[in-house]
Amino acid sequence: MFKKRHALSTLLFAGILSIGLSACHFNSKERADLVLLHGRVYTVDSAFNKAQAFAIKDGKIIAVGTDQEIFRRFESRRTIDVMGKAVYPGFIDAHAHFVEYGASLFSASLFGSASFEEVAARVQQFAKAHPDLPWITGRGWDQNKFPGKAFPDNEMLNRLFPVTPVVLERVDGHAIIANAKALELAGVQPGQQLTGGEIETKGGKLTGLLIDNAQSLVWAKMPAPSKADYEQMLVTAQQNCFAQGLTTITDCGLNRSDIEMIDSLQKSGKLTMRLYVMLSDNKDNLDYYIPEGPYKTDLLYVKGVKAYADGALGSRGACLLQPYNDKPGWSGFLLSNPAHYDSLAKLLVGTDFQLCTHAIGDSANRVILTIYNKYLGGRNDRRWRIEHAQVINGRDFALFGRGDIIPSVQPTHATSDMYWAGERLGADRLKGGYAYRQLLEQNEWLPLGTDFPVEDISPFKTFLAAVFRVDAKGFPPGGFQPENALSREETIRGMTIWAARADNLEKEVGSLEVGKKADFIILDRDLMEIPAREVLQTKVLSTYSGGVNVFQRR
Repeated sequence: MFKKRHALSTLLFAGILSIGLSACHFNSKERADLVLLHGRVYTVDSAFNKAQAFAIKDGKIIAVGTDQEIFRRFESRRTIDVMGKAVYPGFIDAHAHFVEYGASLFSASLFGSASFEEVAARVQQFAKAHPDLPWITGRGWDQNKFPGKAFPDNEMLNRLFPVTPVVLERVDGHAIIANAKALELAGVQPGQQLTGGEIETKGGKLTGLLIDNAQSLVWAKMPAPSKADYEQMLVTAQQNCFAQGLTTITDCGLNRSDIEMIDSLQKSGKLTMRLYVMLSDNKDNLDYYIPEGPYKTDLLYVKGVKAYADGALGSRGACLLQPYNDKPGWSGFLLSNPAHYDSLAKLLVGTDFQLCTHAIGDSANRVILTIYNKYLGGRNDRRWRIEHAQVINGRDFALFGRGDIIPSVQPTHATSDMYWAGERLGADRLKGGYAYRQLLEQNEWLPLGTDFPVEDISPFKTFLAAVFRVDAKGFPPGGFQPENALSREETIRGMTIWAARADNLEKEVGSLEVGKKADFIILDRDLMEIPAREVLQTKVLSTYSGGVNVFQRR
């Protein structure tokens, strides 16, 4: 009897000990706020390693590994089983216009219009839906899609809108058509001259076409949006970005008023998009920000200064070394005197700000690259950027590598422009256009963006254009200048860690590594494996920013 009781007591003690040890083992697990399991996780670290799982605490990644490693080590009340889906770092757009995009969502959409008659019809429809607007605006027309490819004039707008000012922006933002009322309010006169812009007249009469710097004459007269309008624009823009898997946006060129509005909305919790902001190159901005140095919060980084060397190829404002093939005697123009860019570089080289200059044509690129190299003095880590770097003379590619100058490019520009770029440039000069492989070879890294709203917001179109060099229609077969295609890995890096590096944010975002912000996306298919025809079918299932679910597909 004693032996039976002793045996029973021993078993009971062993059971209690086992339960106790199990409890101790469970309680010894580290607590995480969120655990993701069973994923095909592309960390985009230096080796482009893949993992299955990771753990998040306080908005940051605290461990990455196998399902077994993460499950054994961590406990969490929130666990995501992604069931083998592809997981990537949140996409980063290295060149966009977030504020302009928000504004474009509340103006007439003219993208894809096949004629100016269609443009006018869309504007009429918009005006009827918004009868109380003091000014009517629209964006997206492109004369290259119109019969004859000639710039339109404002005669039709003058008939349709005799008393309401109308301003319609070209797709690239480098030209507008303004009706007579808008020109009157802006005080624009025939024969008026200005540096870096063109006011078109025919027969001594204004046509309404204003190119590059001439646009500012009209923009200066337009009423600023109210705070409520501003909030609505940016929150709507943010929702669209999160739905595309974008968690950080580089806004290329804002004024102090824009930045302070963004900062206020972020601090109030109404805006959670991470933004790297470049200051527009003007005296007010520079006088206010340069003495204080870059401004940084958890969501906002003001560190760049955006200058414009020239206009766009589509509006023939890009500055070329030789005349346009389709406009003999015309080579475009610089938007400021070279001395201006030189003085700006001289100022900024003594600060922590990045100089980021829009340069499209081969002449504009040569001017800016030469000035950059003058002040950078060889290899460095200042990360000065050329935005677009669209047409480069063969002798000038090496200037990027010589000064560690970053070419910030937008692959969808190549597949949008390919239909007419050859007409502008000619076959030989076109070889130095949209040359992403040659640009990548200079520094061995290349940030990628979209330039939205100039191009579509979709990072999947960026991936398609960079890897396969085709547009949404799959044109052309075999790709446009396929020798300059990027690999899948290079493209993913360009949309994540290299874009972060271009913004000086690579220690915080851009890869799924311990210590970084938990910005990640879950996709319904894997970009590293699917064929070209499936790229634009890819859907973002979830987007997380700082470990918080900011988008969930229903």
